[in-house]
Amino acid sequence: MAESYWYTRLVFERALALVYLIAFLCAANQFIPLLGERGLLPVPRLVREVPFRKAPSVFFLAPTDAAFRAAAWIGVVLSAAAATGLVEPWGAFANGGVWAALWLLYLSFVNVGSIFYAFGWEPLLLETGFFTIFAGGLSTQPSMWTIWIWRWILFRLMFGAGLSKLRGDPCWRNLTCLDRHFETQPIPNGLSWYFHWLPPIVLRAGVLFNHVAELAAPLAFFAPQPFAAVAGLMTIAFQFVLIASGNLSWLNWLTIVLAIPLFDDRWLAWLPGAPPAATPDPLQHAIAIAVAALVAVLSVRPVLNLLSPRQMMNASFEPLHLVNTYGAFSSVTRARREIAIEGTLEEHLTPRTVWREYQFKGKPGDTSRRSPQIAPYHLRLDWLMWFAAQALPSHHPWFATLLDKLLVADAPTLRLLRVNPFPDHPTRYVRAVLHEYRFTTRDERRQTGHWWHREAIGLYVAPVSLSAQRL
Repeated sequence: MAESYWYTRLVFERALALVYLIAFLCAANQFIPLLGERGLLPVPRLVREVPFRKAPSVFFLAPTDAAFRAAAWIGVVLSAAAATGLVEPWGAFANGGVWAALWLLYLSFVNVGSIFYAFGWEPLLLETGFFTIFAGGLSTQPSMWTIWIWRWILFRLMFGAGLSKLRGDPCWRNLTCLDRHFETQPIPNGLSWYFHWLPPIVLRAGVLFNHVAELAAPLAFFAPQPFAAVAGLMTIAFQFVLIASGNLSWLNWLTIVLAIPLFDDRWLAWLPGAPPAATPDPLQHAIAIAVAALVAVLSVRPVLNLLSPRQMMNASFEPLHLVNTYGAFSSVTRARREIAIEGTLEEHLTPRTVWREYQFKGKPGDTSRRSPQIAPYHLRLDWLMWFAAQALPSHHPWFATLLDKLLVADAPTLRLLRVNPFPDHPTRYVRAVLHEYRFTTRDERRQTGHWWHREAIGLYVAPVSLSAQRL
């Protein structure tokens, strides 16, 4: 069979639609408490301060909770339709229309999402989704220009991550970064403890494998078959290791989706269906060439960034996030700090006051709790709590609002948490305590049953109440 990519396009679109589905479910469940009209960082305030041209979004027309909710659930429905192939028989233009709607809706969330949508996988999903608009339909073979655009996204993602590591923390060069990474990553999972305690030689080999997967394998992404497919297998294997060892939202799953165009139909011909014998439709082919030319122009700044010793990670150079630059974990935190938010019902505070701790869904809290598997779902508040622990509370204005919401027992905010220690009455006081966490050793785990050991560093925010605000 000659090189063709009909099955490739089919599998790629179905898989990408599933990633979109997860992203819109996150928006449906979390956007209003985080960014709604009465959220931690309300969108209505942002649209009054930021011009539309800098952050185009349909929510400039209606920055309301009803609009946020409707857009999220419309995105869920359209994603499900794309994932099941319901629209594909209607033709390339109908199929492209669904992908265009998904891109526009998600762009609208990202551009008003402030720091809660400032993660590298947001522009990655937008860029991938935008160029999928032009992938064609069931009745035609996809243009190779489209395949190369998808591979170009994957190349910048992987190679950018590899370069950012080599230029960043020295531990990537001396092969010691994994000594701490599994313990200090934003949201560990249930296997992170086991990865952390692998033999040192295995951890060093893991860093070497990281360098090969991110710096060597991408050089074969544009090679003929079977070299491109071999690079794809290495990329997918690397991503599954990352999936097994931590919670990185849908980043690793989307990377696997982007690796699908490295395989031609000879790898996927066992799937049902019959690809057309015809070459791409002339109009579709012309559109693909025009889109590729656009990508070439917009790639100038990302390429210059890749070559720069001051490489930026996860940056967009225009508000539509069409061609971006990527990177990941250029530095590894040496010690894990976590913020514990506590409350009390006591009217007068004393050294003997009993404080009870709020528990989050994903981030470490209770030391006896094994870290859960969250990804590909994304817990945005939990991730921001990790960043907040690395800085002063004044650097994260949403944190003060979070404490206010807990003082009034705001129901949408409490739904973002796993445990509210005050289910019957709002707490009188809240405070935030900074702790240093580390994984327990094997002996400690055997003796105590705990996955974590923690020691208090000091107050992150002193006790505060509604009647005596001290934030």
